[in-house]
Amino acid sequence: MIVVTGATGQLGRLVVEGLLKKVPAAKVVAAVRDPEKAAEFAARGVQVRRADYDDPASLAAAFAGADKVLLISSSTPGQRLAQHEAVVTAAREAGVGHLAYTSVLSADTTKLFVAPDHKATEEVIRASGLPFTFLRNGWYTENYAQTIAQALAVGSFAGAAGEGKLGAVPRIDFAAAAVEVLTGEGHEGQVYELAGDEPFSYPDLAAAVTAASGTQVTYQDLPVEQYRKVLVGAGLPEPVAAMLADADRGIADGELASTSGDLSRLIGRPTTPLAEAVTALIKH
Repeated sequence: MIVVTGATGQLGRLVVEGLLKKVPAAKVVAAVRDPEKAAEFAARGVQVRRADYDDPASLAAAFAGADKVLLISSSTPGQRLAQHEAVVTAAREAGVGHLAYTSVLSADTTKLFVAPDHKATEEVIRASGLPFTFLRNGWYTENYAQTIAQALAVGSFAGAAGEGKLGAVPRIDFAAAAVEVLTGEGHEGQVYELAGDEPFSYPDLAAAVTAASGTQVTYQDLPVEQYRKVLVGAGLPEPVAAMLADADRGIADGELASTSGDLSRLIGRPTTPLAEAVTALIKH
């Protein structure tokens, strides 16, 4: 039995859909905070179980009989590590045979704002004794959906990444990697650095948006602190603005790209090209 936590989230839904193409629905568990939101999966034969990262008893019940669990990282700042620890404890007590975790690129060495919780979670998982796989996901191209929409409206977008490159690809690529780990063999103990085959810069992104839309879009580079202030001025909360500005700092420093090739090897195909990803974002 394969359990996917956060199964109604943007990544989780794609993982469940991918699993349903490879294993019987009855062997898939959608572990979710609100089971009503997973009614579509239940109607297709997927087991839906309540699993709240803040409710250890729900986690124990959700993991009962599980062979494999995918822990999709929490998105709750300040609580993430404690929530992950609760999941790991429940998985160990339930006798789970394999725990996969969606971490972040180069979690053990990167300076990214979001990295400490991921690094600490990896350490907790290693210490638990559970067979594990770390899926160190890079950035999703969907992160730039709003940026692209605004750029098309005003003709430009700002950032602080300079000429740095990132290996962002659509969530579907990362979901496919998770499906392979959950259904394939030989992934225990592996740490996969997952990013696109062809890293791109923000000027590359602007050119791709221009080509896909027919509207001229340019990129305006700013110092990191100035960009943070711009984001705050646009109405973003300080912590979110700081995180986004730091992500651009990380891109400039090469922390959101990887030459590992792990992602394309896992999914058995080249990662989605930037032009294709941008076209999809513009259409939607």
